[in-house]
Amino acid sequence: MVSIVRTLRDHTDEVSCCAFSSALLASCSGDKTLRVYHTSDLSELPFSPLSSHGYRVHCCCFSSCGRFLVSCSTDGSAIVWNSDTGERSAALQHPSRSPLRVCALAHDCAHLLAGACDGTVALWDFSSRTLRRCSAVSEDSVVACCFSPSNQMFVTGCTRGDLKLWDLDVNLLHAEKDAHDLGVTCCSFAAQFNVDGCCVEFRLASCGQDSQLKIWIVSQREGAGCVMKLLHTLTAQSAPVLSCAFSSDGELVVSGSVDKSVVIYDVNLGTVLHTLNQHDRYVTAVALSPTMPWIATGSMDRTVTVWRIGDGDDTTAAPESRQTLCQERKLPGHSRLLLADWSEEDVQNWLSEEGLEELVSIFKTNNIDGPELNQMSKETAAELGIESVGLRGRLLRKIEALKAEQSGSEAPDEFLCPITRELMRDPVIAADGYSYERESIQSWIRGKNKTSPMTNLPLQTTLLTPNRSLKTAIARWKSSQ
Repeated sequence: MVSIVRTLRDHTDEVSCCAFSSALLASCSGDKTLRVYHTSDLSELPFSPLSSHGYRVHCCCFSSCGRFLVSCSTDGSAIVWNSDTGERSAALQHPSRSPLRVCALAHDCAHLLAGACDGTVALWDFSSRTLRRCSAVSEDSVVACCFSPSNQMFVTGCTRGDLKLWDLDVNLLHAEKDAHDLGVTCCSFAAQFNVDGCCVEFRLASCGQDSQLKIWIVSQREGAGCVMKLLHTLTAQSAPVLSCAFSSDGELVVSGSVDKSVVIYDVNLGTVLHTLNQHDRYVTAVALSPTMPWIATGSMDRTVTVWRIGDGDDTTAAPESRQTLCQERKLPGHSRLLLADWSEEDVQNWLSEEGLEELVSIFKTNNIDGPELNQMSKETAAELGIESVGLRGRLLRKIEALKAEQSGSEAPDEFLCPITRELMRDPVIAADGYSYERESIQSWIRGKNKTSPMTNLPLQTTLLTPNRSLKTAIARWKSSQ
């Protein structure tokens, strides 16, 4: 059985990656932020969100000890964060400032790897934060990478569809051409490996635009190269598979797809155990907790859903989320009402749904109904006796998100610049046919990025054409708000 623990709705743009440590859950997004939660109760940490990146954040990962969180972005940087304080420990720049699509930390925390749109990987010594190598590994964008559990090699996947194994000096050990037709999207090693004499065997999962998830046996023999043997080709999803990850024991593999589904497989048998259909749009990220029977899934619907695998009660689950996936999700009654029409009970139910259960008794004592919630401010929250600054901030953010959702005032996606995800003031059409904010695409081109931010294909010209019809539509929408 698989049940929903909670759905987190804090990001304002599509979720691109999720990651667990033993005590924390992190997610990153096109809204240029990372958000960090305690796994004990899924409350957001006081220093969250983290917002030093200039453009969308594509990937995040924790160090094995959980002390550090690493993120990478279209801005060409990989940032190392202190997981305890949220402070920025280091900002590492790709030598050519090429957009970074993926990052990975070695299990021994000796090295940090990042894959770039220009087909290179940057390898840093993690302790000294110094660049060890920046090497070309593909003619296409590197969108997937991970270290083996032995820390002696890593794998890269590119938009052409190849998987390649490398040693730490970036010497090619093995190339699996066209591993995924139309492109690789993600790859992940299982934590377990077998040693048979002088041969070490690993399990590797990869997925791609061909709508397939593949399980490989990677064999490395002392004094020889590597061999990859296909174990399973899993085809339960009907559209491109965007993400995959192993469970901590290596017995399960989970994948998320453009068909909006999450599938859980038995690794040994290659059979489907569960299919989850909670998300409304593409599932872009999956992660499994190393210490709990939990899965986190992120989506273009801007949510992160946390799932529990197996039977048993879960004290962190909100009451309404103790449901199995085969049950139809029913909207609570208050969600069909305007905020001004909410009763005190509706407000209390909403607090529970949003992970703010500790505020229910305070709101009940003070008889807070919908109109009172609608007028909530920092001052009134403090007057209620909510002493925690982080808790007050989280409450106010959720109220603003609720009001925006009910008013329908959120800007249509086509009005947002694909680079900054902000409302465009001076939209222009680039050679790839997409519209961007003029200043953003000009900055992109000046930064030696001669490829499209949307397709990664070369821009045939840097000529920009004003999109007057879009500018008029944006102005008309703004005047209506």
